[in-house]
Amino acid sequence: MTPLALSDFALVTSLGAGQQATIEALLAGRSGLTPCQFDTLPIDAYAGEVPNLDTPLAGAWSAFDCRNNRLAALALAQDGFLDIVAAAKSRYGAARIGVFLGTSTSGILHTETAYRQRMPDGELPPCFDYARTHNTYALAHFVRDFLRLAGPAFVVSTACAATSKIFASAARMIAAGICDAAIIGGADTLCATTLLGFHALGVMAEGPCRPFDAARNGISIGEAAGFSLLERPGPYHTPETIMLLGTGESSDAYHMSSPHPEGAGARRAMQLALADAALTPEAIGYINLHGTATLAGDSAEDCAVSSLFGSVPCSSSKGFTGHTLGASGVVGAAICALAIQHNFLPGSPHTNSIDPDFHSNYLRTGHSAHITHAVSNAFGFGGVNCSLVLGRAS
Repeated sequence: MTPLALSDFALVTSLGAGQQATIEALLAGRSGLTPCQFDTLPIDAYAGEVPNLDTPLAGAWSAFDCRNNRLAALALAQDGFLDIVAAAKSRYGAARIGVFLGTSTSGILHTETAYRQRMPDGELPPCFDYARTHNTYALAHFVRDFLRLAGPAFVVSTACAATSKIFASAARMIAAGICDAAIIGGADTLCATTLLGFHALGVMAEGPCRPFDAARNGISIGEAAGFSLLERPGPYHTPETIMLLGTGESSDAYHMSSPHPEGAGARRAMQLALADAALTPEAIGYINLHGTATLAGDSAEDCAVSSLFGSVPCSSSKGFTGHTLGASGVVGAAICALAIQHNFLPGSPHTNSIDPDFHSNYLRTGHSAHITHAVSNAFGFGGVNCSLVLGRAS
């Protein structure tokens, strides 16, 4: 593909709001996972909750008010992103900037709350606005209006690969001439459906998740929002600008929730991303793994990564943020971008002893290293796989 420039990521996770809070946590090896106290749910688990999301969206945005859109608004306010969008509008015009986002559950918490507040006759509260809160498109509707853009918009909901696949979708839209630039990213927030649902499946860790650990026993769920501006490189970009160099997508369709045991679909996605970027495995300096800390998932990814990349350093950011579900793709891409910019390989909080049957070069402790290219993986239920190749502008 023709390389495309990514503006600085606007990111919020349990590590904090903005790039500075994120890189400080990565450098310190500090996790954002804490005992889950969300919504007084009766589960014994850890979660990556973003604090201070209790203030409703007000004024013109009150109809969009839900936890997911509140988190999106908080992320959009980080690291001068609104100024970046304003500059893009002056270059292209509002109608030539697309909004392509991903989410898994959107504002489902808002619907859960509405059902608890049903009227005596069973009717939902009159203030409940499904289209602007819970509907999958609600996120793009809000972000597009909030940024006052008028280009094409859609939302991808492909489980945990959603905000990785959106990079590929946006690149195709720009290549096809449908838009000149795109706001990409997405958001996913905590809710009872996912917390109780994964708990019922028996795949939530008893303590904080431990990706690639010999004693790993499940995931920790987190929440996050992240956005970036994708556009063709121009004179307003610097040598430190992060570029999207390649994308790879596959669907192994092996099982509804389990990956192919040898990571066939994951390997295919990484191969396609490398080919799209015209790079060999030896050019990659770091891989941000999907690494959910499940028995089958980590084993399959280790097989795929070690067979293709050998000893390339890798780690999973989910020990820092938890599994942010539909937002995990943009979180992984943002952490890869920060790793490249700060010449730092992130470690893996809570991972104590790497599975002795694994062969990849998994990092428990972060350290300095010059990185030119990085790969970010995101895999979802149903065998949906997406890999991204990011690199420096020069």
